[in-house]
Amino acid sequence: MTIRRLLFAFLLGTSFVGLTVLMAVTLSPGGLKPLDIFILFCFMVTLPWTIIGFWNAVIGLLVMRLSRDPVAAVCPIKVGDADKPLKSSTALLSCVRDEDVESLETHLSAMVTNLIRAEQASHFKLYVLSDTSRDDVALHEQEMAARMSERFSGQMEIVYRRRAKNTGFKAGNIEDFCERWGDDHDFALVLDADSYMSADAIVELVRRMEVNPKIGILQSLVVGLPTDSAFARVFQFGMRLGMRSYTIGSAWWQGDCGPYWGHNAILRLKPFKEHCRLPVLPGKGPLAGTILSHDQVEAVLMRRAGYHVRVLPLESGSYENNPPHLLEFIRRDLRWCQGNLQYRRLLGMKGLKPVSRAQLFLAILMFLGSPAWIGFMVGAAVLGMTTDYAPYRPDTGLILFATVLTMVFAPKLATVADVLVRKDLRRAFGGPIRVVVSVAAEILYSAMLAPILAVAHTMFMGGLAFGKTIGWGAQARGVSRLPVPLAVSKLWPQTLFGLAGLTWMSAQPIELVWPVIPVAVGPLLAALIAVSTSTKFLGTLGIRSTLWRIPEETAPPAELADLHLPALSKGATAAVAQAGLVQGDPEPAEI
Repeated sequence: MTIRRLLFAFLLGTSFVGLTVLMAVTLSPGGLKPLDIFILFCFMVTLPWTIIGFWNAVIGLLVMRLSRDPVAAVCPIKVGDADKPLKSSTALLSCVRDEDVESLETHLSAMVTNLIRAEQASHFKLYVLSDTSRDDVALHEQEMAARMSERFSGQMEIVYRRRAKNTGFKAGNIEDFCERWGDDHDFALVLDADSYMSADAIVELVRRMEVNPKIGILQSLVVGLPTDSAFARVFQFGMRLGMRSYTIGSAWWQGDCGPYWGHNAILRLKPFKEHCRLPVLPGKGPLAGTILSHDQVEAVLMRRAGYHVRVLPLESGSYENNPPHLLEFIRRDLRWCQGNLQYRRLLGMKGLKPVSRAQLFLAILMFLGSPAWIGFMVGAAVLGMTTDYAPYRPDTGLILFATVLTMVFAPKLATVADVLVRKDLRRAFGGPIRVVVSVAAEILYSAMLAPILAVAHTMFMGGLAFGKTIGWGAQARGVSRLPVPLAVSKLWPQTLFGLAGLTWMSAQPIELVWPVIPVAVGPLLAALIAVSTSTKFLGTLGIRSTLWRIPEETAPPAELADLHLPALSKGATAAVAQAGLVQGDPEPAEI
């Protein structure tokens, strides 16, 4: 594993130096003046995640194509004997705060039912851990817990607990569980309110934990549930394509120092209780106090204690709902932004593994890249307007642009390549033509969303200096049309940024600016994008178009039947059949 990490560090370092030199050469006409140096610095800040994504994708694609068992190649841990009964006790932790109780009950009841059908329920106990602030919602939660207790009486015990004050947010919620009931169980499976896992996926995680006593945290990939949200549909299609190659590549070099995403993961409770209590950051302001992004900190603390943190790059059986509209997506991102920036106080923590320390640093850099990108774009525009000579070398500039663009989209392109050469995956994603059309549209969509998010991150980080904070509230789950005034009031900075960019582009030669037109058009249309992609009409249209399909729509798994998802309704199934995607077809129809 050390050799793999050294090789990856070499690839990262040489790529970073090479791209930095290429940018310096591109900026060299007229010499490197202060503005050129500022542009170069901003570019350097944006590079690490771009390079990491590229090499993760390359390594992931090589493993997928050359290895008989890609999962075992990057996560070589024992599987466990499926014929032997489970020996452990596992707590299912449903962590909720002001959530839609009806949807929560549907998900939890389906999971319990599937465990009962699999004859494994006796090894599990469900805890509904509520941090709900509203008494009316808490009453519905209590009634839900009572109904489930009666329904599953004698098959699985249901425990409901509501905290009077949500100290420590979600991490504090789980910490309270550990103090009350942690000694009663070997493992805990952490679930968000929108989490859903099949019985097979849950039991497999438990079996692997039983036969691998050095694993402290284990999880598989979490994929989006089939959705009738237009925003989530396109987003999770892109995520699904980028996920496999990226995660296999990262698991190849991270190994036992893998990430933890905070839900749909199983914890070994004894070391988690003893070693993963989060520190309270001293001082005042939004970056002090309780750590918001608890998951990665818990992962590095578990690794410091000598236990492994592993990710199984499997896409089956572990699900979540993605944010249904742009404003909720941004709000979730800003909470992660504030939480990740808190990590700067943890970089000097004693005893951390070098990889763990690097993970914390990169988590900070993930969001610092947004203001750096804004600075790069604004600096480049100002440089072009304030010089009476061509400030860039066109030859190296073109090479640099093509290289960076390839790196940015490498995770998706790598998985697309794997999909197109495998008949089963081509069919699952809707056939080669649909895959290519869907990918092209998603790339354009993500290119328009990226500057919208960058402006949001930058504005928020500026506000942190003045005490602005995001906090931790209930998340929007269902599809519902955003009010236009709300979208405009939240996205006006993006609109102004897009208007300024379009004004600048209009004064430039078209051959110079055509590749970056989405950079201006996306923010300019941010409010329109937010409102339109939040409507049920566009979501239904997306389903019926059969574009941006995920495998669960082509062949719905039996474990999803109890969720009664609109995207898997009879109408949606009929659209699939009309498109030639019904089960039994040798190959989907191509459009």
